[in-house]
Amino acid sequence: MSEHALSIRGLTVSFPGPAGRMRVIEDVSLDIGRGEIVGLVGESGSGKSVTALATMRLLAPTARVDAGSVLLGDRDLARLSKDGLLKVRGADMAMVFQEPMTSLNPLFRAGFQIGETLEAHLGLSRAEARERAITLMHAVGIPAPEQRVDDYPHQLSGGMRQRVMIAMAMACSPKVLLADEPTTALDVTIQAQILALVRRLRDDTGMGVLLITHDLGVVAGMANRVVVMYAGLVMEEAPVRALYAAPLHPYTRLLLKSIPRVGIKAERLHQIPGTTPPPSRFPAGCRFHPRCPDAIDQCRSQLPPLETLADGRRVRCWRAHETGLVSAQA
Repeated sequence: MSEHALSIRGLTVSFPGPAGRMRVIEDVSLDIGRGEIVGLVGESGSGKSVTALATMRLLAPTARVDAGSVLLGDRDLARLSKDGLLKVRGADMAMVFQEPMTSLNPLFRAGFQIGETLEAHLGLSRAEARERAITLMHAVGIPAPEQRVDDYPHQLSGGMRQRVMIAMAMACSPKVLLADEPTTALDVTIQAQILALVRRLRDDTGMGVLLITHDLGVVAGMANRVVVMYAGLVMEEAPVRALYAAPLHPYTRLLLKSIPRVGIKAERLHQIPGTTPPPSRFPAGCRFHPRCPDAIDQCRSQLPPLETLADGRRVRCWRAHETGLVSAQA
């Protein structure tokens, strides 16, 4: 049996565009070990959420998986039938979406929505599912779950709605949890509570977690490994401490430089010039070269491969081996 809870290999997804199909993510590969939290980071538009939705087979009908595999144990989710997917989603693999108010059905009570998963996958009766929903709501820290179980989503705070989403995801003890910006729009205190909850559930169940976020501070405190995406490609992957100590890709270095630091005064926050290009205008060569301060002619004409280094790190940069660049980043 694979040592990984989830293995994504060569995942390529396209959407229709003005000039034909556009590849939104291309050749994305990553692994999530059992009991491991992997951070998936990058600016908005880099392909993080599309990667998660493609993994769950929840893409829009116009989207197409052109290549790749998504292995959950010995099952390739990219090739499972619709019935097979229904048995996997919510049971062996679950997802916490970015905005719970748009993910929860406003017409049904919170406890009913948690209980649906239990009825579908575990065969519990309606009464049994309700009792189990109360237990799950208590486990994720919702106060007075006996009353809250009958509340509608609009009667709950943002933090409580996110906890309901986590309770739904954890109802059947999945092997893998995909958490897409689970702390968006929450204040910092509630953010910390939600992240601590995810970490505790990981420790209790041994599930693998893919934590999708643009917040590098969150990643530093949560993840074991970090995968950096830009314009639909994986740019770098490394253990979290190694990546923060010595990023090898200029994009990673600039992302880390953009983090405000306590005790360091500056007239203005550092920013990366330019914006992430849309899939219809991905540049030739390295997709980051128009914004990269270290770009050379080769970067403008040739897309670098994603190279695996001797220490297991991966990087997509023609200049990653140059001593001057690496030492400057360290």
